[in-house]
Amino acid sequence: MTARSLVLVTHYFSTHCGGVESVAENLACHISMEHGWKVIWMASDTGPLPDSLPGRVRLVPARSWNVVERRLGIPWPIWSPSALRKLWKVVGAADVVHLHDALYFGNLFAWLFARLRGVPVIVTQHIGGVPFKSVLLRGLHALANHTLGRLVLSNADRVVFVSPAVRREFERFCRFRNAPVYVPNGVDLKAFNPAGPVADDLAITQARSAGRRVFLFVGRFVEKKGLNILHDLAAALPDDLWLFAGQGPLDPSAWGLPNVLVVRGSSGADLARYYRAADLLVLPSVGEGFPLVVQEAMACGTPALVGEETAQGCPAARPLLFVEGVGDDAAARWAETVVRIAADPHGLRKRRAEVAGFARANWSWEAAAAEYAGIIDGLLQSRRGTRRGAAGV
Repeated sequence: MTARSLVLVTHYFSTHCGGVESVAENLACHISMEHGWKVIWMASDTGPLPDSLPGRVRLVPARSWNVVERRLGIPWPIWSPSALRKLWKVVGAADVVHLHDALYFGNLFAWLFARLRGVPVIVTQHIGGVPFKSVLLRGLHALANHTLGRLVLSNADRVVFVSPAVRREFERFCRFRNAPVYVPNGVDLKAFNPAGPVADDLAITQARSAGRRVFLFVGRFVEKKGLNILHDLAAALPDDLWLFAGQGPLDPSAWGLPNVLVVRGSSGADLARYYRAADLLVLPSVGEGFPLVVQEAMACGTPALVGEETAQGCPAARPLLFVEGVGDDAAARWAETVVRIAADPHGLRKRRAEVAGFARANWSWEAAAAEYAGIIDGLLQSRRGTRRGAAGV
C-alpha cells in the first residue's frame, strides 16, 4: 500500500525560530510518526534546514528572496519561479495539502495549485489582524485579509484556528465551506516542564545572588511582539535582569542597556532552562492569537504577563494569566503591573504550580496531532468518495 502523502507548506522552516514554524514542525513529526503519513515539508531556503526530524518527513527548500523581512521586519519571503515549478509538482503528487496561515507567498500559490489539481486543502490560521504602527502597513494587511485571506479560507476544505479570538475575527467576513474548528497548539511536555535544569548563565547567577528579579521575553524581535514596550520596561526597571531569547531585526542588544541579556539559538529543552530561570514571561505582543511561547512558559511553571488580545486567545487559560492592555502609555502601565506582580513572591510561587498543572492537563502535541490526523483523514476519504462517485456517473 502506498503511503499517504501530506504536503506541508510554511513561509520558513523551524530554524527561523518563529512560533508558526515550530507548530508546523511538531505537528509534522507527530502526524508522520503516530498516524502513518509521509510528510513533504516545503518552505523558504532562507536559513539552515532543521535536523533530527523523522525519516518520514522530507524537506524541500524553496529558493526565495527574504528582502521584505530584512527591510521591514515582516516575514514574507518571495519564492522564485523555479520554487513555484517545484511546488506545482509537489502539490500534484499530494493526497492532502496543509498550509499554515493564508497570506504567505508560497502558501497562496500552494492553495491555488491545489485547487487547480483537485487536491484537498486544510489551512491552520494562526494570526488575525496585526496593528502595525504604520498606517500603510496596517491598512495593507487588513486589505489582504479581507481579499486574499478571505478567498483562501472561504475555499479551503477545512480551516483550523489556534485561537477562538482569531476564529471570531475571520467569521465576520468569511463563508467557510465547512465549519471551522478550534484546535489549541500542543506543548512538548518532556522538554517543557518544571522539573528540569535552570539556566546558569553568569548574568542570571549574579542577578539571583543579588536578589534581583529576572524577566523573560521569548520570540522574534519584531514590532508586533511589543519590542518598543519591552525597551521602555527594561529602561524603567534597571535593577531587574531582562532576558531576550530569540532573534530578529529589532535587536535588544543594540539598546545599550546593561540589564539586558540576549540569548540566541535556544529551543526545546535548552530554551526551557530560561523559562525556569525567569520569575515572569513578559509578552506585550499583538495580532498573533495565542502564542506558543505562553504555553511553553506555563508548562515550565513560569507565569505570564500578556496583553488583553493574547489572553482572549485561550479563554480557558485566561484566569491563570496576568493581563494588561496594550495601547497609550502601555510601557508605564506594564511597568506598574510587573512591579506589582513581582512584589508578591508567595502569589507567584502559587501561580507557578497552577500554570504548570493547567498546561500538563490541557496541552500536548499527541492530542493536537490526533485531532489534525482525524481532519486530514476525513479530507482524504472525502476525496476518494468524490472520485468513486465521478467514476460511477
